[in-house]
Amino acid sequence: MNDIRRTILWVIFGFSIVLLWDKWQIHNGKQATFFPTPPAQTASSPAVAPSASASSVPTAVSTAPGVPVAGVPGVAPQPPTGVPAQPAAVARERVTVTTDVLRLVFDTEGGSLVRGELLQYPEMEDKSKPFLLFDESVSRVYVAQTGLIGGPFPTHKTAMRLLPGPRELKDGEDSLQVRFESPDLGGVKLVKTWTLKRGAYDLSARHEVVNTGTTPLSPQLYLQLVRDGNKPSGESMFYSTFTGPAVYTDAKKYQKVEFSDIEKGKIDIEKTSTNGYVAMVQHYFASAWLLADGAQRDLFMRKVDTNLYSVGMITPLGEIAPGQSKAVDAQLFAGPQIETQLEKLAPGLELVKDYGWLTILAKPLYWLLDQLHKVIANWGWSIVALVFLLKLAFYWLNAKAYASMAKMKAINPRITELRERLKDKPQQMQQEMMRIYREEKVNPMGGCLPIMVQIPVFIALYWVLLSSVEMRNAPWIGWIRDLSSPDPYFILPLLMTASSLLQTALNPAPPDPMQAKLMWIMPLMFSVMFFFFPAGLVLYWLTNNILSIAQQWIINTRMGVPPQFNLPKFK
Repeated sequence: MNDIRRTILWVIFGFSIVLLWDKWQIHNGKQATFFPTPPAQTASSPAVAPSASASSVPTAVSTAPGVPVAGVPGVAPQPPTGVPAQPAAVARERVTVTTDVLRLVFDTEGGSLVRGELLQYPEMEDKSKPFLLFDESVSRVYVAQTGLIGGPFPTHKTAMRLLPGPRELKDGEDSLQVRFESPDLGGVKLVKTWTLKRGAYDLSARHEVVNTGTTPLSPQLYLQLVRDGNKPSGESMFYSTFTGPAVYTDAKKYQKVEFSDIEKGKIDIEKTSTNGYVAMVQHYFASAWLLADGAQRDLFMRKVDTNLYSVGMITPLGEIAPGQSKAVDAQLFAGPQIETQLEKLAPGLELVKDYGWLTILAKPLYWLLDQLHKVIANWGWSIVALVFLLKLAFYWLNAKAYASMAKMKAINPRITELRERLKDKPQQMQQEMMRIYREEKVNPMGGCLPIMVQIPVFIALYWVLLSSVEMRNAPWIGWIRDLSSPDPYFILPLLMTASSLLQTALNPAPPDPMQAKLMWIMPLMFSVMFFFFPAGLVLYWLTNNILSIAQQWIINTRMGVPPQFNLPKFK
């Protein structure tokens, strides 16, 4: 019984190592070794919504002519089947539109969004350049497309005419519009109007469908995001974040799907709904198509080409009589995962900032961190303040844990002597140890259980700091100019390692020599990863260690157990 507490702590630590190893495997494109993700559904499940219109959208997907598909150098996609022939002799061009936060490029082929720069967020590798979210180039494909199906109607492959208008948001202006008009195809003309607003990452996309024929028509509008399956550049090998498509509905809430599962046809998403959105998600940033609640929609995911995938939705427009028109308004979000802003755009959109199974704890922690930042105005000090408040909230639990550890430390010499004297009589040794515990009123589990209660909270805080785009390029003090990047001089990781070793020295030394050695080796091994973790995460862990050491020191002193350093004895 005397080693139960220590054993449980090692189990927890070992479990953490296992989880980190699985994240490493997933990051490198392999199946998790210990906790593989269960299949979302059987391989025979359909990859798209089970309607003819839904299955027809992916066949109409391709990148721009002449642009190689990511992962297949030099091979351009073939013209898609099922797409109506387009009128020729319309010059194709691209138009750049700029607001205070976005620089977007639209293609007159379909009026699609083919490039998007976030002007307030620099690239990590070259901070002189704005972060590039959407792109259609030799190395990357990530675009937003819309069009009509249900007949030989205008699609995202239709050559459209760019209408005159401003291309830059001037001082004093709140919005600007970019309009594209299609030719008459199948008795339908499509007018697509993009509206960009000052300070906003959500764009309005209005689709006005005019029946120019002599018979009633019932077209359907599709909205989709298409991207390659490559991980964003700059991802760390020591932790992994999700990159891929996701959908949200009230029925099944937030559902994300790995690109590898799309390859295997393992897709289990809500196929029809009257609410929700479709999205492409990556670390810190996301894009999403939004429709008004109440509008019927079919949701789909599909492999388009080699290393090219789409997620989208289809909404019926109903019957349009000859000479009549109907308009559908949609929103395209393309920007950072700022939780407070996402919540205002659509229900559940903030879930693209994925905290996993600890969302219920992570969301209030983020809220508290955000409130602290409003007062302190520095994300680094806000992290320190949040950890301090958490330690304060768990003060009495920690006090019980450290008091139990202090008692264990006080009787440790007696236990060591007992183990040595009765090492050949294990049953008698166990009985004598239990007698000492009863006499001294020591519970070997007393130092473990209070700590275990706090573990989910601090894991949730870990994910808050890892997922929050607010940490990106946020300075703390001196040499820490970016809390989302590793410490350039490794000062914080070295301090964190020293604090971990100091905690080990202050804890009771295990009577077993092998356990004593492991208690020193494991923190060193664990600390190696922190040299490559974002500085904000290391700061949080270091602050927690320092406050824990201070509390343990104070409690030990109050209980008459002077702090002693149990240094390792390696032979």
